[in-house]
Amino acid sequence: MSTSLTPLPPQPSGVEWPTLAWPTGELADPSRDRVLAEADAIFDLTAAQGCTFALLVVKSGRLVYERYAHGSQAFYLQYSWSMAKSITQALVGILVRNGRIDIRAPAPVPEWQQTGDPRREITLDQLLRMSSGLQFREDYVDGQVSDVIPMLMFDGRHDTAGYAAAKPLAYPPDTFWSYSSGTTNIICRILRDLVGGPTDMLRFMRSELFEPIGMTTPVPKFDGAGTFVGSSYCLATPHDFARFGYLYLRDGVWDGRRILPEGWVDYARTATYRSDIEAYGAHWWLSPTRPWFWASGYDGQRILVAPERDVVIVRCGRTPEAEAPYVWERVAALADAL
Repeated sequence: MSTSLTPLPPQPSGVEWPTLAWPTGELADPSRDRVLAEADAIFDLTAAQGCTFALLVVKSGRLVYERYAHGSQAFYLQYSWSMAKSITQALVGILVRNGRIDIRAPAPVPEWQQTGDPRREITLDQLLRMSSGLQFREDYVDGQVSDVIPMLMFDGRHDTAGYAAAKPLAYPPDTFWSYSSGTTNIICRILRDLVGGPTDMLRFMRSELFEPIGMTTPVPKFDGAGTFVGSSYCLATPHDFARFGYLYLRDGVWDGRRILPEGWVDYARTATYRSDIEAYGAHWWLSPTRPWFWASGYDGQRILVAPERDVVIVRCGRTPEAEAPYVWERVAALADAL
């Protein structure tokens, strides 16, 4: 992956911001037939591949394709799963913009403050980039080896950040990349404490992020300790997930108002880890071959941002992890067709 980033496109002239409703448009020839064929493939899945509930395509600020599975509707809330991690990254950015947090400073985690504890040197930046070195096993199937299953569903659900913060270092900070839902919830507890508690956290999320960009439906979930479970739980409609992706496509600016600090989107899409098949920035996944970045969630949830095509694609559904690569290939082909 090149170290230079593809510039993010400006808002097209003559197109209204989708704060109240998405401006609509038509698929353009000659790509229309190919786009429709790829969209059909995303819905025409085998039983093993699961099902697609919703698919939205935004091109140059206009909603040009929208489809829902039988029985689904535009106003049905969809699970974010780990797409919530990217929402958490936006919330950190807002506090950075307000001068209330320094991501390069050691993270204020009470469990790590003992003299000689090597974890006290972990920064918020390292947590965002999944390079903290903390032990955490991100397995969604085997409850015997997983850390994420007990954190979200069993004893850890009462205090998700406390569960994750209790983990020892497996590697020195900033020397090893390892995807971890636990680190996201540690971040969310830091945010909770900064803004004043769970009630203030919800108010902060709504007033500083959701409402300014027209997201009226998000339902973030909190654990027993009052921490937003930003690793996994923020329900919203597909239209609102598209608004969130569109904020990042427009460099964190919405209708003339800067929501995210300058450079924050570029920070999200600058690679921390990369291989031949995947890459990761700061709480956003990246393509190793294209200038794309996306919020990704369990069961194949996606908010894809393709800046060189001025495109946002949202896919919500239920697809097993083993079959997710096929669905992702179809979403990528759909983006290529635009």
